[in-house]
Amino acid sequence: MSNSVKVSNNPFDIFVVGARKGFNIAINNLMPNVLMAYVIAEMLNLLGVMQMIGHVCAPLMGLFGLPGEAITVLLTAWLSSSAGTGVAVSLLSKGTLDAGQITILAPAIFLMGSQLQYMGRLLGVADVPKKYWPLLMVVSIANALIAMLFMRVFS
Repeated sequence: MSNSVKVSNNPFDIFVVGARKGFNIAINNLMPNVLMAYVIAEMLNLLGVMQMIGHVCAPLMGLFGLPGEAITVLLTAWLSSSAGTGVAVSLLSKGTLDAGQITILAPAIFLMGSQLQYMGRLLGVADVPKKYWPLLMVVSIANALIAMLFMRVFS
């Protein structure tokens, strides 16, 4: 007797199985990051840190047509793309960012997103020598900055 599980070739069954897996990923992996980012953005705002960050980073972020507070999107995106998205949505809901500014930030979120998480998961597993890790990080960040400049010009 075999203990193998019968796999259906019915497209509807395959769709339902894939939808369940996608739902589980969204609930178990993405939502906690987005929620954490939203809570952090709220805490920074309530403590007045967001305004201080905005004031300090305004000249740099102004190069991209963004308010200084937008740096928090990039910093959290470096930790997790979904967290960066969560902070962007939080700033959008408060009126700190508008749709055009989100458009400028969007490519950067994904070009430099989740680098901290992927450092060990990908570079370590692939046996990339650690001396190249900083260069890989800098290239991703440079790509994100270039993308934001392009988005500012073409959006």
